[in-house]
Amino acid sequence: MKKTIVVFTGAGISAESGLRTFRDSDGLWESYPIHELATKNAFERNPKLVLSFYNQRKVAAKKAQPNKAHIALAELEDVYDVVIITQNVDDLHERAGSSKVIHLHGQLNRAQSSVESSIIYDWDKRIEIGQHCELNSQLRPNIVWFGEPVMYLEEARKHIKSAYKVLGVGSSLSVQPAASLLNKAPFRAEKILVSLEIKGKVPFGYKFMRGKAASIVPVICKNWRELGVSGGCK
Repeated sequence: MKKTIVVFTGAGISAESGLRTFRDSDGLWESYPIHELATKNAFERNPKLVLSFYNQRKVAAKKAQPNKAHIALAELEDVYDVVIITQNVDDLHERAGSSKVIHLHGQLNRAQSSVESSIIYDWDKRIEIGQHCELNSQLRPNIVWFGEPVMYLEEARKHIKSAYKVLGVGSSLSVQPAASLLNKAPFRAEKILVSLEIKGKVPFGYKFMRGKAASIVPVICKNWRELGVSGGCK
């Protein structure tokens, strides 16, 4: 039986594939006020503006390609049971080959009902005004907006509590409650955090490696794969 590695990823890993982040100095929130684009009230007030913004993000995500970090994480599945818990709404992990990905904040390539969040559709095209769900409500992006509950949080917590190793990648740890998941890792698990910066203190027990994911993560994954093969982690 393969041992489990849990990987927690944030905007930094997608940024290295060319996708703008929200919270950096030149991020998306510098160009667009949060209250106009990422709340339920904003959608109700100006659905055309909100849909236009997320349709543009969908186009950008389609054009982006998985980088070396995404690919290295997918290749870990040769030796380990790998669970990706991501704050990102793109599908770069899936396109790199990762088979178990939990999206805490939703997915750009899906749409959902604006009155019943459990009604979700695979939706690779644009979302337009007048496109309705089965309850005849306007479709909206499958994105967790401010003030809405994070998706699959309990499932993610269970995975990280039983992990053999935990790797955090590209997160500043500024978005809660998602970032608090790293504190649930087992005491004896090897824990590494790779990021250009974090807000506040490094979580207890983690080795912090400051730098770019595409440079550091492949090295970590190579070492873990070699350890897994030699140590019989299957």
